[in-house]
This record gives sequence, C-alpha cells and structure tokens, in this order.
Amino acid sequence: MRLRRLFDCDADPAAIAACLSRDPALSDLVAARPGLRLPGAWDPFETGCRAILGQQVSVATAIRLAGKLVAAFGTSLAEPAGTLTHVFPTPAQLVEADVALALNMPRARGAAIRALAAVALADPDLFAPAGALEDAVLRFTAIRGIGPWTAQYIAMRALKLPDALPVGDVGLLRALETGTGRPSPAALLVRAEAWRPFRAYAAQHLWAADEALPREG
Repeated sequence: MRLRRLFDCDADPAAIAACLSRDPALSDLVAARPGLRLPGAWDPFETGCRAILGQQVSVATAIRLAGKLVAAFGTSLAEPAGTLTHVFPTPAQLVEADVALALNMPRARGAAIRALAAVALADPDLFAPAGALEDAVLRFTAIRGIGPWTAQYIAMRALKLPDALPVGDVGLLRALETGTGRPSPAALLVRAEAWRPFRAYAAQHLWAADEALPREG
C-alpha cells in the first residue's frame, strides 16, 4: 500500500488529462508528459521538514539545507553506502534541536521545524489521511511557522490530496508567464478552479515546465 501511494498507482491518468487539457496553457504540457504522477512521500515527517526548509528559497538551496539537517541531527548508518550515510532525523531528534544555528538559516524557520516535531510527537495522527483539503490545511497552519504554501505542499505530497495547490509558489507563477507578465497568486487561484479536483497534477505539470525553462548564467 505504501508503495502504491508513493508512486501514485491509483491515479486515473485519462480523467486527469481530460480535465486539465481544457486549459490551453496546460493542454500541451499534458500531451508532452502523459500520465504524469503525483509523487508521494515515504516519510511524511521528512516531507514536512523539507517543505519548511523550502520556504522562500530555491529547490537547490532546500536540498542543500536538507542534507545539512540530516548530517547534523540524523542517525549514522552502520554501513554507509556512498553518499547515503545517515537516516533522516526523527521528531524526537529535532524537537529541541537548534536547527537554525546548525543550518545558518532564519531562526523562525528552525523554530517551525521544532514546532512540527513537537506536534508530531504529541499527535500520532498528524499525517493521517484527511477527508477534505481544507481540514488538512487547517491542521498544519495551526502549527506556528507553517503557512498556506507549506500546508498545501504537505497536503499534496504527504497526504496525497489531489486538489492541493501551493498557490503562491514562484515556479507555478513563472511557468504561466506570458508576454504580459506572470499571474498574481489571486489570479492563479481563480484560474485553477477549472483544474479541480486535480489541481495538484496541474502543479506537477507546471513545475516540470518551469524546470525545463532555460536559465540565464
């Protein structure tokens, strides 16, 4: 079951494509990557921490910070395999850790990781499936330091809610940029009504398109 969720094996690619292809900006993306799945998470707590580390930084920076977090607080493997040397830290290992100091990052972001760890320890059902996206977002935004973007990302990756959408994500806005500029988060939210109930899959297509864009330098 965990593997099926991780690789999104129960998705209906035909229904998703039919829905998203009604948007002219998405139709070519869907055709270019038919059957694009929604990646899941093996460890929901790790995904939550990575979402916090990814706040207002590039993907490359978030990956680097996650590596430093694991090296600083994770458990060393008895038999390392290449660059795989540690297990991602547990909530118990991070609940009192000075993450900001170890990673040289804003203290508020380190505090958010500690807050997530504390709630995860206190509530074993923190990452349990949610009946509605709104309930999941409220569950996570109640944690100090977690805003709507982070909550939506956790709902998408850890809870596998197909309609989650981190609206203010710069990659999504950049992928929809036209000759007259990028849409605002509010405009994206209005436009994304037509993508329901598969907004998370639209996000995957837009992120893939943004990743393929040429970068200066």
